[in-house]
Amino acid sequence: MNKTKDLTTGSPMKLILGFATPLLFGFLFQQLYSVVDTIIVGQCLGVKALAGVGATGSINFMIVGFCMGVCNGFAIPVAHKFGAKDYSGMRRMVANSVWLSGVFAVVMTAAVTLLCRAILMLMNTPEDIFENAYIYIWIIFCGIPASFLYNLLSGIIRSMGDSKTPLMFLLLSSVLNIGLDLLCIVTFQMGIAGAAVATVVSQLISGLLCLLYMKKKFEILQIEKEEWKVDFGNMKVLCGMGVPMGLQYSITAIGSVILQTAVNSLGSTAVASVTAASKVSLFFCCPFDAMGSTMATYGGQNVGAKKLDRLGKGLFSCSILGIGYSLIAFVILFFFGDTFTGFFVTEGGAEITLHARQMLLTNAMFFIPLAFVNIIRFMIQGMGFSMFAVLAGVFEMVARALAGLFLVPELGFTGACFASPLAWIFADAFLIPAYLHVRRKLEKMMQVDDSAV
Repeated sequence: MNKTKDLTTGSPMKLILGFATPLLFGFLFQQLYSVVDTIIVGQCLGVKALAGVGATGSINFMIVGFCMGVCNGFAIPVAHKFGAKDYSGMRRMVANSVWLSGVFAVVMTAAVTLLCRAILMLMNTPEDIFENAYIYIWIIFCGIPASFLYNLLSGIIRSMGDSKTPLMFLLLSSVLNIGLDLLCIVTFQMGIAGAAVATVVSQLISGLLCLLYMKKKFEILQIEKEEWKVDFGNMKVLCGMGVPMGLQYSITAIGSVILQTAVNSLGSTAVASVTAASKVSLFFCCPFDAMGSTMATYGGQNVGAKKLDRLGKGLFSCSILGIGYSLIAFVILFFFGDTFTGFFVTEGGAEITLHARQMLLTNAMFFIPLAFVNIIRFMIQGMGFSMFAVLAGVFEMVARALAGLFLVPELGFTGACFASPLAWIFADAFLIPAYLHVRRKLEKMMQVDDSAV
């Protein structure tokens, strides 16, 4: 049974909508893991526990985000081979991505679990929430292999045009996550550790389901013994895409860590407010993530098929979707932002809700620049120019670092609210001309290839 989907023919708008919609629900369910954890922690364990989870958000993003970035990068050469209909080469890429992911998972898990406490101390994590933060993030870091498993396999499935199947597995595991949260926190009284355990176990199950599905349903992915051989040439190509994409997440997160350190200095109430706002904001940002992942696959397949004329059409279609959704999201958050943030807190709710709403609306006003960040950056990655996306991450890092070093000390919580919008504007200032540059570069490269033939 073949579940692949060719994005190199047909209406770009129709293809993007069809591919992105399942992805959107997948991202929503992925965020549901985090949101459910946070709601149950806030309601059952209180503000201190909520702030403990929130204090780890940036370092979580830096480490786990690197895992996600690497896996998404590994999927791009697979998409190129699929678009070129080189199926044996595609399977060799898949096999070598598995070997590399195993190495990355072991090394990263060992390093960050050992350094976890020292990292939290460097971030000025408030003393009254330190132990909660440590317990939560240490368990999350122990689950890095599960994160690699799911993100690698789901990325490979999407690279061949199937964005629906990972959604179904996330749907199942999200329900499981809710059940495990309640079981571990409420029934077994595991405290904040229960929320982390529920998240890790749920992600592991998602990854295992992806593996079983690929073995049974994708004939094109039945890797022969010969194709499992380590190929350093393929590994170089995979690392050339995966490592820059991973670094993109991590570099961006460095700015977030600096910002988080500044927010931590404002006290646990400010941390809890940022946590509540961030969880709601991330949920509403899922469509941008879906658009980004869609453009990576769309760009990868069309470059592999040498159909560069479709790149601009796809970018325009996706941009229209991004602008439209940005306006809708702002209206919803303007009227219902208080309701959403209120889910996370009981004690001290009024002050936290007020601050959280301020951050939500400030971010929502700049959703259009965020849409362009995701759409253009992932398109560039799909075209095979990951280093340009890394540089965009550098611009984001600088912006958030400036906010943490200067805006927060001067403006307090208001300064923190403008950190992400500033980062998105900085990134767009680089990405828009970068796309035009790589597009021209690709055209010249393919003209040379055609003349050589």
